[in-house]
Amino acid sequence: MPNTTPQAPPQADDVSPGLNHGLKQRHLSMIALGGVIGAGLFVGSGAGIAAAGPSIVVAYVLSGLLVMLVMRMLGEMSAAHPSSGSFSAHAERAIGPWAGFTAGWSFWILLCTAVGLEGIGAAKIVTTWLPHTPEWAWVALFMVVFCGANLAAVKNFGEFEFWFAALKVGAIGLFLVLGGLAIAGVLPGTDAPGTANLTGAGGFLPHGSEGLIIGLLASVFAYGGMETVTIAAAESENPVSGVASAVRTAMWRIALFYIGSMAVVVTLVPWDSKDIVEVGPYVATLNHLGIPGAGQLMNVVVLVALLSAMNANIYGSSRIAYSLVQRGQGPAALGRVSGGVPRIAVLASSVFGFVCVVLSYWRPDDVFPWLLNMIGAVILVVWIFIAVSQLRLRRRLEREAPEKLVVRMWAYPVLTWVALAGMAAIFVLMAREPDTRVQLYSTGGMTVALAAVGYLWQRARAKG
Repeated sequence: MPNTTPQAPPQADDVSPGLNHGLKQRHLSMIALGGVIGAGLFVGSGAGIAAAGPSIVVAYVLSGLLVMLVMRMLGEMSAAHPSSGSFSAHAERAIGPWAGFTAGWSFWILLCTAVGLEGIGAAKIVTTWLPHTPEWAWVALFMVVFCGANLAAVKNFGEFEFWFAALKVGAIGLFLVLGGLAIAGVLPGTDAPGTANLTGAGGFLPHGSEGLIIGLLASVFAYGGMETVTIAAAESENPVSGVASAVRTAMWRIALFYIGSMAVVVTLVPWDSKDIVEVGPYVATLNHLGIPGAGQLMNVVVLVALLSAMNANIYGSSRIAYSLVQRGQGPAALGRVSGGVPRIAVLASSVFGFVCVVLSYWRPDDVFPWLLNMIGAVILVVWIFIAVSQLRLRRRLEREAPEKLVVRMWAYPVLTWVALAGMAAIFVLMAREPDTRVQLYSTGGMTVALAAVGYLWQRARAKG
């Protein structure tokens, strides 16, 4: 195991030597707040509504409860051992180097691929406003901007995310206020809808339990991105209190932003409206309310959400790669730090994003969909590593360093096992659905391959 001697600041007792601690508490708080508001919520939730109808609210409640448990477990471990490797470092400590290797590199592939996806999505929005400009040029511009920001200093990443998150939070807050007024019938020019959209057009469960299952699967993957705050915590001024604060507010953030938003949408707009899928549930709702220019304004917010995700994923992937190298699980070049930033890791993570864009241009019908399927269920694999790690580390912490349990998992170990059962159930549901079965098998194949490489690496190091 690597040396775990405390580094400055004292709370960051894990492998982050050489990194700057340039993130302020306001950065960390806003990263935590904005991290749950992504393009998956603004755009991807439309497909879930189309499948589940009004019962999408139930789907988000169920998946939200699971995410709360996962974040609580991750918060417990990250507050005790802040690390730029987050769950990867925890998995290595709890299970072994092969587990840290598998969790870390699979998440790195997920984030790097997502950077390319988000760049393409952002470029598509801009080209609708400027139709005569090439899409690839906008992707290249976004990549250069955020790669440059992450190369310069960690505080640049923090500033970008602070203002991105502030805009997203403000937009969601305004949406919920307008939606609440419309539901109450006090918004000028609108009548209270009552329960007409919740019970009409097939009822609350228009497609039965099958539709609810599809909506549940869609909602689970919309929650991705919350893990970034525990990665960023290792470079903050006060890692322990920062993680503790972020995790403790996770419950109301999830309830307000996700569940509240879905309740507003399906109450105000018929679930089978084509606009919910075609333009997104938020734009469809604002257009339905007849607020001038609101739809285009929400498109700006979606663009910001995509750019925010690009910025966060370049940061997160570079820090995961850096942490893996510090623990002897990757090419040494990725661990070089200059000016407090792992710049080679930043460049490598950004290059992968460019490669994904090129692949989508050259072979859009096979290579890129294959990549998407490969990373489709990675977040569930990561969550399983988090739960198993917490089960093992909690007992160790209680025995060896109980003072580090600043954040405690609720009803340990019962709720940890409940979360694991929930993840297993999602895997079973994915295997039942044709659209998600390929993702499950592809991600499974990648995970097994990484685990085998990690195990061989572990054996080789042990012999050495």
